[in-house]
Amino acid sequence: MGNTAEGGSYTDNLIGTLLAIFGNVLVSISLTIQKHSHVKLAGAKDQRAFYRTKTWWSGFVLTCLGELANFVSYAFAPLSIVAPLNAVSVLTSSILGFIFLREKLKPKDFAKQYGLVFLGYIFVIGGTYLLVSFGPNSHEKLTAVNIVKHLVAWPVLLYMLLEIITFCLLLYFYKRRRANYLIIILLLVALLGSVTVITVKAVSSMLVLTIEGTMQLNYPIFSVMFVCMVASAIFQASFLSQACKLHDSSLIASINYIFSTFLAVLGGAVFYLEFEKENILHISMFLLGSALCFLGVFLITKTKKKAKIFEPYVSMNMSNGVPAIHDKGLVVQPDYSGSFSYGTLVNNNGVAPAPLPVNLETPPLGPRSTDASHDHPGMKKD
Repeated sequence: MGNTAEGGSYTDNLIGTLLAIFGNVLVSISLTIQKHSHVKLAGAKDQRAFYRTKTWWSGFVLTCLGELANFVSYAFAPLSIVAPLNAVSVLTSSILGFIFLREKLKPKDFAKQYGLVFLGYIFVIGGTYLLVSFGPNSHEKLTAVNIVKHLVAWPVLLYMLLEIITFCLLLYFYKRRRANYLIIILLLVALLGSVTVITVKAVSSMLVLTIEGTMQLNYPIFSVMFVCMVASAIFQASFLSQACKLHDSSLIASINYIFSTFLAVLGGAVFYLEFEKENILHISMFLLGSALCFLGVFLITKTKKKAKIFEPYVSMNMSNGVPAIHDKGLVVQPDYSGSFSYGTLVNNNGVAPAPLPVNLETPPLGPRSTDASHDHPGMKKD
């Protein structure tokens, strides 16, 4: 019986891992196709809407297929393995950027400019291998009854309480204190993302079991998880869109991946007890693989400003798949120095607001004051 369970667990993990890798690669390809469609329309004389082109619709279909594969992968593989595999999407997008890059450089200059990118490729590939090889090998059928048991356990209740308190504090500073720092916004995104992936795994598992013949949709927990999944995903996309309007997309991509993956793995460990039967060696190697993926993603996205090799991923996927091309980030991502509030930037569509900082010099005011004194010769200063 133990060998059967172990074999079934290995098979399920393999299916889930392959689905996650396939889904991330497919999403990257689809976003690049949609990006190509927007660029082609921008340079064409016939200014048609993007949804009237076959290229964009083919990318949209591939996006749906890729997201479906990612969704199903949560039903087979542990959450701690599927979540870090988003680095595959970053890797694929960067490689596709190199393919479409029309820049000719000498081998020496090319190696100097993109050496860190290729080092990031090595880190992502090596980290993916380690986290897949040494990741948790849990094989629990997540029925509605099992999900309720996990939900009412005291570690999960404590984790949810801490997460709610942290989220409320961050939201207070963000909304009331106008603390539009990137770290605060992406922590809000990551906290919501942790809820999203936990509920996605529950919904996906119950749907797969229902398709296999064990009805799970008539349990109330399915409706609760589904509503939480949709709500958290919508608010997560909203905060992520706000971050993209204030800060650099490449920095958002790397930090958001690190925060979201860390909290997703932590949520899987607490909620689904995925590391309960793992030894110290496996956990250490898994953490090493995750750290390599974090470093690899950071190195890949670091050169985004220089080469735009990461732009297909950032411009599309960072805005929740909304097909809107970002023109070098001049309007969508204004230079934010902390002086202006986010609401002001939105109301005037990215144009710098009228009030200026106090320490900013204003030369035009000098001559105007002089002219005023000439117009009123009788006025004297005390």
